[in-house]
Amino acid sequence: MESILITGAASGIGAATVKKIASPNIAFTLTTKSNKEGLENITKIAQKKGAYVNILYGDLSDKKFLQELVELGRKKTGRIDKLIANAGYANKQKFGEFNYEQINQSMQTMAFSFSEIINLCLGDFKLSQSGRIITISSFVNKNIGINDNIFPTTAAAKGALEALTKTLAFQLAKNNITVNSISPGYTQKDGSHSALSEKEWNAIKNKIPLQRLAKPEDIANLISFLLSEEASYITGQIIKVDGGLSLI
Repeated sequence: MESILITGAASGIGAATVKKIASPNIAFTLTTKSNKEGLENITKIAQKKGAYVNILYGDLSDKKFLQELVELGRKKTGRIDKLIANAGYANKQKFGEFNYEQINQSMQTMAFSFSEIINLCLGDFKLSQSGRIITISSFVNKNIGINDNIFPTTAAAKGALEALTKTLAFQLAKNNITVNSISPGYTQKDGSHSALSEKEWNAIKNKIPLQRLAKPEDIANLISFLLSEEASYITGQIIKVDGGLSLI
């Protein structure tokens, strides 16, 4: 049985991934900060598919919570084999609008929590026969100013996350552990893109070459592949899944 830890699992890409990969040979540890209804719903779906599921609610910027999360992840198998660092949010506040606490919160939630989880369970991955680590980044640190939108604090955090991903991939390559990041474009989440108004949502959709937003399942399909043995020679990559957004 493989132990898989997923942050930001209650909705969107996280929930779609649970649905995609749930099976009797998987022990999930799923977390969200506050979306209890969403996490309970996805837990029921995973359990119906035969998966073992633990859930924990809390703030990824809290080091004590991260320790509890890793300990819970080891409960069924004694280790964590695979990590999907999916937690994140989009903040459109521009310079002069966000403060130190807000940029620090972005960094803590999306980048620092990842490095802390890795430090806590680095030995687990090295002992695993199927070590895989996947981070979920974003287009916002690459495609700047589309429709005059910028996301400074999110871009900073996701940029840091990508740097951590690449350096970790190099460090763990000798242990046959792959580490990759997926950079989605605009992705539907619970029926809408929460960072945009309906007008902005429609405007950007028309600019995307494939003329649609990503579905969470589009990202989950790639996650499933990267977790598999078929992807064993792919590491240290930032893979864009954006419908061609990066072409404009």
